[in-house]
Amino acid sequence: MSTLTRINIAKAQALRTLDGRETLSGIQKRSVDGPVALTALGLAGDEQADLSVHGGLSKAVYAYPQEHYTFWQTVRAQAGVAEWGAPLPPGSLGENLTLSGLLESQVWIGDVLRFEQVELIVTEPRFPCFKFNAVMGFNKAAKLMSESGWCGFYLAVKVAGELCAGETFELIAGPREVGVTELFRAKTKR
Repeated sequence: MSTLTRINIAKAQALRTLDGRETLSGIQKRSVDGPVALTALGLAGDEQADLSVHGGLSKAVYAYPQEHYTFWQTVRAQAGVAEWGAPLPPGSLGENLTLSGLLESQVWIGDVLRFEQVELIVTEPRFPCFKFNAVMGFNKAAKLMSESGWCGFYLAVKVAGELCAGETFELIAGPREVGVTELFRAKTKR
């Protein structure tokens, strides 16, 4: 059974990049207690700074598998930006929904995640940028996401409502023509 382990939001705020510049970003998500209202444009209290690449109707919510967190903890320690065994809090990869029991390789564009009140449609993989490097603390983070294919995926809101951490959800198969991992690798040429 797949579970929504955490709900994460952030207001757009200044983010210092690894080259010392400041940019506006909503990537620094923090977990919130539910229930959290969800509309066609995303979760209540969440913001995106660059609407040309994040947010909007087709990218209202970003989901990421909890199963990949140990990988990121390890590579951050190897890069010398975190202590060995130091946990990453939910939302650290910029995701709104931290999921358990559903990996990118099991998800196709057009699949539906059906929660008690909400239905979300998988629209595309997430493609990392320099802001991901900044929150991970090292320059090769975006490259590692591209190489691993552990990118998470964006969702559009089919049925709005409220979400609560701890909810289970069902994956309803869509047309099954293009997988998230397949599309991610095609666009990143890996």
